[in-house]
Amino acid sequence: MTTPPLRKRLGAELLGTFWLVFAGCGTAIFASSFITPSGLTAPSSQLGVGLLGVSLAFGLSVVTMAYAVGHVSGGHFNPAVSIGLWAAQRFDNVRDLGAYIVAQLIGAFLAGAVLWGLAKSVSGSAGVTGALAANGYGEHSPGGFTLVAVLLVEVLLTAFFVFVILGVTTAHAPTGFAPLAIGLTLTLIHLISIPIDNTSVNPARSLGVAFFNGNGAPGQVWLFIVAPIVGAVLAGWSFEAITGIDRSNLDVGGAVNPGEVLTEAPPTTPSSPTSPTSSTPSTRVEPEA
Repeated sequence: MTTPPLRKRLGAELLGTFWLVFAGCGTAIFASSFITPSGLTAPSSQLGVGLLGVSLAFGLSVVTMAYAVGHVSGGHFNPAVSIGLWAAQRFDNVRDLGAYIVAQLIGAFLAGAVLWGLAKSVSGSAGVTGALAANGYGEHSPGGFTLVAVLLVEVLLTAFFVFVILGVTTAHAPTGFAPLAIGLTLTLIHLISIPIDNTSVNPARSLGVAFFNGNGAPGQVWLFIVAPIVGAVLAGWSFEAITGIDRSNLDVGGAVNPGEVLTEAPPTTPSSPTSPTSSTPSTRVEPEA
Protein backbone atom coordinates (compact mmCIF):
# COMPACT_ATOMS: atom_id res chain seq x y z
CA MET A 1 0.00 0.00 0.00
CA THR A 2 1.15 3.54 -0.68
CA THR A 3 0.05 7.02 0.44
CA PRO A 4 -1.51 9.13 -2.35
CA PRO A 5 0.08 12.52 -3.23
CA LEU A 6 -0.73 15.32 -0.78
CA ARG A 7 -2.78 17.29 -3.31
CA LYS A 8 -5.07 14.28 -3.81
CA ARG A 9 -5.51 13.86 -0.07
CA LEU A 10 -6.28 17.55 0.39
CA GLY A 11 -8.88 17.39 -2.36
CA ALA A 12 -10.52 14.44 -0.61
CA GLU A 13 -10.56 16.31 2.72
CA LEU A 14 -12.03 19.43 1.13
CA LEU A 15 -14.74 17.41 -0.62
CA GLY A 16 -15.56 15.33 2.46
CA THR A 17 -15.81 18.34 4.77
CA PHE A 18 -17.94 20.21 2.24
CA TRP A 19 -20.33 17.27 2.10
CA LEU A 20 -20.50 16.95 5.88
CA VAL A 21 -21.38 20.62 6.40
CA PHE A 22 -23.66 20.87 3.39
CA ALA A 23 -25.59 17.66 4.13
CA GLY A 24 -25.73 18.00 7.92
CA CYS A 25 -26.38 21.71 8.27
CA GLY A 26 -28.48 21.71 5.11
CA THR A 27 -30.81 19.14 6.63
CA ALA A 28 -31.03 21.18 9.83
CA ILE A 29 -31.79 24.38 7.90
CA PHE A 30 -34.21 23.16 5.25
CA ALA A 31 -35.64 19.83 6.36
CA SER A 32 -35.76 19.64 10.15
CA SER A 33 -39.14 21.37 10.13
CA PHE A 34 -40.91 21.46 6.78
CA ILE A 35 -44.62 22.29 6.65
CA THR A 36 -46.50 21.82 3.41
CA PRO A 37 -48.99 24.57 2.55
CA SER A 38 -52.66 23.79 2.98
CA GLY A 39 -54.81 23.30 -0.08
CA LEU A 40 -58.48 23.18 -0.90
CA THR A 41 -58.72 19.49 -0.09
CA ALA A 42 -55.88 18.87 2.36
CA PRO A 43 -54.66 20.75 5.45
CA SER A 44 -51.03 21.68 5.94
CA SER A 45 -48.83 18.88 7.27
CA GLN A 46 -45.45 18.56 8.97
CA LEU A 47 -42.98 16.63 6.84
CA GLY A 48 -39.77 17.64 8.61
CA VAL A 49 -37.22 15.06 9.67
CA GLY A 50 -36.75 16.49 13.17
CA LEU A 51 -33.86 15.88 15.54
CA LEU A 52 -33.46 12.24 14.51
CA GLY A 53 -33.27 13.12 10.84
CA VAL A 54 -30.67 15.83 11.37
CA SER A 55 -28.58 13.48 13.50
CA LEU A 56 -28.73 10.81 10.80
CA ALA A 57 -27.80 13.35 8.13
CA PHE A 58 -24.55 14.20 9.89
CA GLY A 59 -23.78 10.54 10.51
CA LEU A 60 -24.60 9.46 6.97
CA SER A 61 -22.52 12.25 5.47
CA VAL A 62 -19.47 10.85 7.25
CA VAL A 63 -20.28 7.23 6.36
CA THR A 64 -20.73 7.99 2.66
CA MET A 65 -17.60 10.11 2.29
CA ALA A 66 -15.48 7.79 4.43
CA TYR A 67 -16.32 4.96 2.03
CA ALA A 68 -15.91 7.21 -1.01
CA VAL A 69 -12.59 8.92 -0.28
CA GLY A 70 -11.43 7.65 3.11
CA HIS A 71 -8.85 5.44 1.44
CA VAL A 72 -7.38 8.54 -0.21
CA SER A 73 -6.96 10.85 2.80
CA GLY A 74 -7.91 8.82 5.86
CA GLY A 75 -11.34 10.49 5.99
CA HIS A 76 -10.75 13.05 8.75
CA PHE A 77 -13.14 15.83 7.57
CA ASN A 78 -12.62 17.54 10.93
CA PRO A 79 -9.65 19.54 12.31
CA ALA A 80 -10.24 18.07 15.78
CA VAL A 81 -9.96 14.54 14.38
CA SER A 82 -6.72 15.40 12.58
CA ILE A 83 -5.28 16.94 15.75
CA GLY A 84 -6.45 13.98 17.84
CA LEU A 85 -4.75 11.55 15.45
CA TRP A 86 -1.60 13.66 15.67
CA ALA A 87 -1.76 13.55 19.49
CA ALA A 88 -2.04 9.75 19.28
CA GLN A 89 0.97 9.65 16.90
CA ARG A 90 -1.27 8.33 14.14
CA PHE A 91 -0.69 11.35 11.88
CA ASP A 92 2.87 12.49 12.47
CA ASN A 93 3.62 14.90 9.61
CA VAL A 94 2.99 18.40 10.99
CA ARG A 95 3.10 19.96 7.52
CA ASP A 96 0.37 17.59 6.35
CA LEU A 97 -1.61 18.30 9.52
CA GLY A 98 -1.66 22.02 8.77
CA ALA A 99 -2.55 21.40 5.15
CA TYR A 100 -5.41 19.07 6.12
CA ILE A 101 -6.87 21.69 8.46
CA VAL A 102 -6.71 24.38 5.77
CA ALA A 103 -8.44 22.09 3.24
CA GLN A 104 -11.15 21.20 5.78
CA LEU A 105 -11.81 24.85 6.57
CA ILE A 106 -12.04 25.75 2.88
CA GLY A 107 -14.53 22.94 2.29
CA ALA A 108 -16.61 24.06 5.28
CA PHE A 109 -16.64 27.72 4.21
CA LEU A 110 -17.66 26.76 0.67
CA ALA A 111 -20.54 24.69 2.05
CA GLY A 112 -21.55 27.55 4.34
CA ALA A 113 -21.57 29.95 1.41
CA VAL A 114 -23.77 27.62 -0.66
CA LEU A 115 -26.20 27.15 2.23
CA TRP A 116 -26.31 30.91 2.82
CA GLY A 117 -27.06 31.51 -0.87
CA LEU A 118 -29.84 28.91 -0.92
CA ALA A 119 -31.47 30.25 2.25
CA LYS A 120 -31.14 33.85 1.06
CA SER A 121 -32.85 33.03 -2.23
CA VAL A 122 -36.01 32.17 -0.27
CA SER A 123 -35.89 34.26 2.91
CA GLY A 124 -33.75 37.26 1.92
CA SER A 125 -30.74 38.52 3.86
CA ALA A 126 -32.72 39.35 7.00
CA GLY A 127 -34.34 35.93 7.08
CA VAL A 128 -30.98 34.14 6.94
CA THR A 129 -29.57 35.82 10.06
CA GLY A 130 -29.65 33.36 12.92
CA ALA A 131 -31.11 30.57 10.77
CA LEU A 132 -28.08 28.61 9.54
CA ALA A 133 -27.78 25.96 12.28
CA ALA A 134 -24.91 27.72 14.02
CA ASN A 135 -23.62 26.51 17.37
CA GLY A 136 -24.12 28.58 20.50
CA TYR A 137 -24.43 28.78 24.26
CA GLY A 138 -26.50 30.90 26.63
CA GLU A 139 -29.21 32.69 24.71
CA HIS A 140 -28.01 31.05 21.48
CA SER A 141 -28.26 27.52 22.88
CA PRO A 142 -31.44 25.71 21.78
CA GLY A 143 -32.01 24.62 25.37
CA GLY A 144 -30.51 27.66 27.09
CA PHE A 145 -27.39 25.81 28.33
CA THR A 146 -24.60 27.86 29.86
CA LEU A 147 -21.08 28.37 28.54
CA VAL A 148 -19.63 25.95 31.10
CA ALA A 149 -22.17 23.25 30.27
CA VAL A 150 -21.56 23.54 26.53
CA LEU A 151 -17.79 23.58 27.05
CA LEU A 152 -17.97 20.37 29.08
CA VAL A 153 -20.25 18.63 26.57
CA GLU A 154 -18.08 19.53 23.57
CA VAL A 155 -14.86 18.36 25.25
CA LEU A 156 -16.48 15.12 26.41
CA LEU A 157 -18.26 14.22 23.18
CA THR A 158 -15.26 15.05 20.98
CA ALA A 159 -13.03 12.92 23.20
CA PHE A 160 -15.37 9.95 22.81
CA PHE A 161 -15.65 10.56 19.06
CA VAL A 162 -11.87 10.54 18.55
CA PHE A 163 -11.51 7.58 20.92
CA VAL A 164 -13.91 5.57 18.74
CA ILE A 165 -12.03 6.59 15.59
CA LEU A 166 -8.74 5.46 17.10
CA GLY A 167 -10.30 2.17 18.18
CA VAL A 168 -12.01 1.21 14.93
CA THR A 169 -8.91 1.97 12.85
CA THR A 170 -6.79 -0.67 14.60
CA ALA A 171 -6.23 -4.23 13.42
CA HIS A 172 -8.44 -5.45 16.28
CA ALA A 173 -11.58 -3.96 14.70
CA PRO A 174 -13.57 -5.75 11.96
CA THR A 175 -12.23 -4.80 8.55
CA GLY A 176 -14.39 -2.49 6.47
CA PHE A 177 -16.76 -1.38 9.21
CA ALA A 178 -14.89 1.69 10.50
CA PRO A 179 -16.99 4.21 8.51
CA LEU A 180 -20.20 2.72 9.90
CA ALA A 181 -18.98 2.84 13.49
CA ILE A 182 -17.72 6.40 13.09
CA GLY A 183 -20.92 7.59 11.38
CA LEU A 184 -23.14 5.96 14.00
CA THR A 185 -21.07 7.54 16.77
CA LEU A 186 -21.54 10.96 15.19
CA THR A 187 -25.27 10.28 14.91
CA LEU A 188 -25.44 9.40 18.61
CA ILE A 189 -23.46 12.51 19.52
CA HIS A 190 -25.98 14.67 17.66
CA LEU A 191 -28.92 12.95 19.33
CA ILE A 192 -27.39 13.88 22.67
CA SER A 193 -26.30 17.44 22.02
CA ILE A 194 -28.42 19.12 19.35
CA PRO A 195 -30.72 20.44 22.11
CA ILE A 196 -27.66 21.65 24.02
CA ASP A 197 -25.68 23.61 21.42
CA ASN A 198 -26.67 22.32 17.95
CA THR A 199 -23.64 19.96 18.18
CA SER A 200 -20.21 20.84 16.91
CA VAL A 201 -17.36 18.39 17.81
CA ASN A 202 -15.88 19.85 14.62
CA PRO A 203 -14.33 23.34 14.40
CA ALA A 204 -14.74 23.38 10.61
CA ARG A 205 -18.47 22.69 10.87
CA SER A 206 -18.85 25.57 13.35
CA LEU A 207 -16.69 28.06 11.45
CA GLY A 208 -18.26 27.14 8.12
CA VAL A 209 -21.65 28.63 9.04
CA ALA A 210 -20.92 30.98 11.97
CA PHE A 211 -20.04 34.10 9.97
CA PHE A 212 -22.84 33.59 7.47
CA ASN A 213 -25.28 33.06 10.34
CA GLY A 214 -24.40 36.18 12.33
CA ASN A 215 -26.66 36.80 15.33
CA GLY A 216 -23.92 36.29 17.91
CA ALA A 217 -22.47 33.11 16.40
CA PRO A 218 -19.14 34.70 15.33
CA GLY A 219 -18.54 35.88 18.90
CA GLN A 220 -19.21 32.44 20.38
CA VAL A 221 -17.46 30.27 17.79
CA TRP A 222 -14.19 30.31 19.76
CA LEU A 223 -15.66 27.75 22.18
CA PHE A 224 -16.41 25.38 19.31
CA ILE A 225 -12.80 25.63 18.20
CA VAL A 226 -11.14 25.25 21.60
CA ALA A 227 -13.37 22.59 23.21
CA PRO A 228 -13.25 20.01 20.37
CA ILE A 229 -9.47 20.38 20.10
CA VAL A 230 -9.05 19.87 23.86
CA GLY A 231 -11.27 16.79 23.76
CA ALA A 232 -9.45 15.37 20.74
CA VAL A 233 -6.02 15.83 22.32
CA LEU A 234 -7.19 14.19 25.56
CA ALA A 235 -8.43 11.18 23.59
CA GLY A 236 -5.24 10.99 21.55
CA TRP A 237 -3.01 11.11 24.60
CA SER A 238 -5.04 8.62 26.63
CA PHE A 239 -5.92 5.98 24.03
CA GLU A 240 -2.78 3.87 24.38
CA ALA A 241 -2.76 4.19 28.18
CA ILE A 242 -6.37 2.96 28.44
CA THR A 243 -6.38 0.25 25.76
CA GLY A 244 -2.73 -0.82 25.71
CA ILE A 245 -2.84 -0.64 21.90
CA ASP A 246 0.07 1.17 20.25
CA ARG A 247 -0.58 1.90 16.58
CA SER A 248 1.78 4.83 16.29
CA ASN A 249 3.46 3.05 13.37
CA LEU A 250 0.29 3.26 11.26
CA ASP A 251 -0.87 6.72 10.18
CA VAL A 252 -4.51 7.40 9.33
CA GLY A 253 -3.65 9.37 6.24
CA GLY A 254 -4.83 7.37 3.25
CA ALA A 255 -3.51 4.17 1.70
CA VAL A 256 -4.17 2.74 -1.75
CA ASN A 257 -2.69 0.01 -3.89
CA PRO A 258 0.37 1.30 -5.80
CA GLY A 259 -1.27 0.43 -9.10
CA GLU A 260 -4.18 2.80 -8.33
CA VAL A 261 -1.95 5.86 -8.04
CA LEU A 262 -1.68 7.78 -11.29
CA THR A 263 1.82 9.05 -11.88
CA GLU A 264 3.08 11.31 -14.61
CA ALA A 265 5.21 9.60 -17.22
CA PRO A 266 8.83 10.76 -17.26
CA PRO A 267 9.66 13.16 -20.11
CA THR A 268 11.08 11.47 -23.17
CA THR A 269 14.49 12.59 -24.35
CA PRO A 270 15.47 12.59 -28.03
CA SER A 271 17.75 9.70 -28.89
CA SER A 272 21.33 10.70 -29.56
CA PRO A 273 23.22 9.55 -32.66
CA THR A 274 25.01 6.25 -32.20
CA SER A 275 28.64 6.76 -31.34
CA PRO A 276 31.43 4.36 -32.22
CA THR A 277 31.73 3.42 -28.55
CA SER A 278 28.05 2.52 -28.19
CA SER A 279 27.62 0.18 -31.12
CA THR A 280 27.06 -2.91 -29.00
CA PRO A 281 23.61 -4.28 -29.90
CA SER A 282 21.05 -4.54 -27.12
CA THR A 283 20.32 -7.95 -25.72
CA ARG A 284 16.92 -9.18 -24.54
CA VAL A 285 17.15 -11.32 -21.46
CA GLU A 286 14.48 -14.01 -21.46
CA PRO A 287 12.98 -14.86 -18.06
CA GLU A 288 13.90 -18.20 -16.62
CA ALA A 289 11.27 -20.90 -16.79
